[in-house]
Amino acid sequence: MSAAERALDQVLRLTLALEQDMTSSLARVGLTPARSHVLWLLVAEGPSPQVALARALDVTPRNVTGLVDGLERDGFVTREPDPSDRRAQRVTLTPRGREVADGLVAGRSTLAAQLFAGLSAERVESIGSDLELLAARVEALVAEAAG
Repeated sequence: MSAAERALDQVLRLTLALEQDMTSSLARVGLTPARSHVLWLLVAEGPSPQVALARALDVTPRNVTGLVDGLERDGFVTREPDPSDRRAQRVTLTPRGREVADGLVAGRSTLAAQLFAGLSAERVESIGSDLELLAARVEALVAEAAG
């Protein structure tokens, strides 16, 4: 096995471990990865029209409607009239949604600190740069394969 194949195996191992942790952590607060992505967007962008969420998630408006329906039903978001477009509605975090989103942000910070504990700032920066390069290569390969 080549060094590149061994490195890929470790990237895949890390990816699976992070996915398992994320899925179980989100399930404990009543979220799926897709629904949590909507909450992250609302934290970053503030109240947003569903069409903007669909663009940001790169999914159809119908898909976002399903996600928002579930989030609204479970008390994470509300839909409010959009003051700039009377035909549209903005999705807004509820107090419960804000509390859970704040917990996600705090959990991200905690995991980052735990994951890179004991490494120098320079080493963490180097790992980040390497991962950024790898992510860009994967994205280019995927785009190339898609045509």
